[in-house]
Amino acid sequence: MVPHNVAEIIREHVTLEAEGIDRMYLNAYVPGLQTEGGFVHFVRNQLGFPIASTAVIAPLSDRFVRSVEQFAKTHHLDLIAFEKNQRKDDLAKEYLARSTFTEGVLFIGQAQEKDRVFRTIHKRNPETGKSYPWITRGSALPNHYYFYLVDDDFGPLFIKFCSYFP
Repeated sequence: MVPHNVAEIIREHVTLEAEGIDRMYLNAYVPGLQTEGGFVHFVRNQLGFPIASTAVIAPLSDRFVRSVEQFAKTHHLDLIAFEKNQRKDDLAKEYLARSTFTEGVLFIGQAQEKDRVFRTIHKRNPETGKSYPWITRGSALPNHYYFYLVDDDFGPLFIKFCSYFP
């Protein structure tokens, strides 16, 4: 018998099965720190500096990096510098296969990746000739830290942090 229409052809020859998703991406951020004005407000009103500059927030980034390194050391975790074009998932699968626990941190990976950051530039007042700092958006290659985890409910996952504040 010859199928009479497209619906019969599809019904007999096309199958779609969906059992679950492979990945889910969740982006968490502080809305007030996503704009130049929000950054200036934070530096002046939260940190107490009279002039907003990215130089004053560098210690926050440095403290975060030291905390990550100390966490890895305290918990005897490998802190791995990913190589360019290295498949992070392949390395995670190796660690997962060797894991003796069902919940916890497998390892921490570090990768230098392009990101949008705040920059301090200097503008000049045309009337007085004096320069002043100005916050603007730019791009940089800061380190990002990947915490590869395994969880009883979610399975393997990672949480990624940029080391450049904010």
